[in-house]
Amino acid sequence: MTVQYLRRVVTTLATAASLALAAPTSAHAGAMGSTPVRTFEYSVGGMTVKVPTGCMFTHIIRGSGRKITYQNAGVDCAFVAALSSGFCNWRIDFTYADTNNRTYRTSRGKTHSECKIDPMRNNAPQTLPRYGRACARLYVNGVRRVSQCHHITK
Repeated sequence: MTVQYLRRVVTTLATAASLALAAPTSAHAGAMGSTPVRTFEYSVGGMTVKVPTGCMFTHIIRGSGRKITYQNAGVDCAFVAALSSGFCNWRIDFTYADTNNRTYRTSRGKTHSECKIDPMRNNAPQTLPRYGRACARLYVNGVRRVSQCHHITK
């Protein structure tokens, strides 16, 4: 019994020492959030298109501090909404605001004329000049329909 106890103590101390001597790694952070897309109607080519409930707008961001290594936003629909014609004349913008909520940068997405049930956009890695907020915004036919934001903090 004392030999087993001694082995545990030695193993625990060896593990603790190896962790203490290991090179430090950089901290990473990320966030993912979804916001429901409310039901709305809009006209395309004289035809009325209705987007029913059942769609979520999701914004994912990864990085550390002010450095963003990955950013993506898109729509996922389920049930009846997945059977609709989707979103026509859509675009996704990424906006960045400081801690006083003043927008200082917008990465405007391309407007897509085709109709898609699952619009999505990635944004390039970047380092933000200040802390604050990063948002993704879905526009359909030129009208902002939904936003999803994350706080960028120290």
